[in-house]
Amino acid sequence: MKGVILAGGLGSRLMPCTKVTNKHLLPVYDKPMIYYPIMTLVNSGITDILIVTGGNHAGEFLRLLGNGKEFGLKDISYTFQEGEGGIADALKLAEHFAKDEKVFVILGDNIVEDNVKKHVDDFIRQPNGAKVFLKEVSDPKRFGVAAIKDGKIISIEEKPENPKSNLAVCGLYMYDNEVFNIAKNLKPSNRGELEITDVNNEYIGRGNMTYSILNGWWTDAGTFESLFKASCLIAAQKSK
Repeated sequence: MKGVILAGGLGSRLMPCTKVTNKHLLPVYDKPMIYYPIMTLVNSGITDILIVTGGNHAGEFLRLLGNGKEFGLKDISYTFQEGEGGIADALKLAEHFAKDEKVFVILGDNIVEDNVKKHVDDFIRQPNGAKVFLKEVSDPKRFGVAAIKDGKIISIEEKPENPKSNLAVCGLYMYDNEVFNIAKNLKPSNRGELEITDVNNEYIGRGNMTYSILNGWWTDAGTFESLFKASCLIAAQKSK
C-alpha cells in the first residue's frame, strides 16, 4: 500500500502568510505542517510516499524534506499539480506512482492524534473498494457529512444545510486502484473542481465503501483558527 499526501493549492485562507510559502510548510507548534501527515503514514507502516504539491513554492518541499531520511525513509516522491482543480484532480497525478497498489490519501493540512495502523491493516485485508474516516463534530455544516444506516454509509453530502448526522468525513481516505478510473470520469462541480465527495459517493453506490470512527482528536489547519487550534492540541499532547 502506498501513501499520497495532497499538499497543493494556494492557501488563500491563510494569506498573507502564504504569499511567501506553501500553506503546508507553515508551523504547527514545533514542526512544519507537512510533517504530521508524513508521520501518520510512517506510523501506519507505509514507507512509499508521494507528495502532490503546486503553486509557487513547490521547491521548498524538497529543500525541507529531501529524501525523507529524517522519517526513516529511503526516498520521497514528488509531483506537481498545475492550477487548482480539486482534490480528485490532484489524486489523478498519483496513478503512475500507485501502479496497481491500494493508496492511503491524506490531505496535507489534516492532523490526527491517533495511530491509525489498525485501520490501515483492516483496509489492506479488504478485498476492494474504499474506506473513509469519520469523526463526530459539533458543526457538521462545515464538512462532508456521512449518513449511516445499518452500519453502512449510504451517502455523503458536502457542507449540507440540514446535516443527516454529525459525522464529518475526515481528510484521510483509502482506495483501491479503481479510484483513478473513477476520478477520470468525474464532472466538475459548481466550483469547477473534481470533488473527492463524488469519488466517495461512487464507491458507496457500488456498495464497497467502509468506514472507521477516529478516536482522539482530528483537525485541519487550513484557516487561522484551525491552525491555532492544531498548535494548541499538539502542545497539549506533548505536555502530557
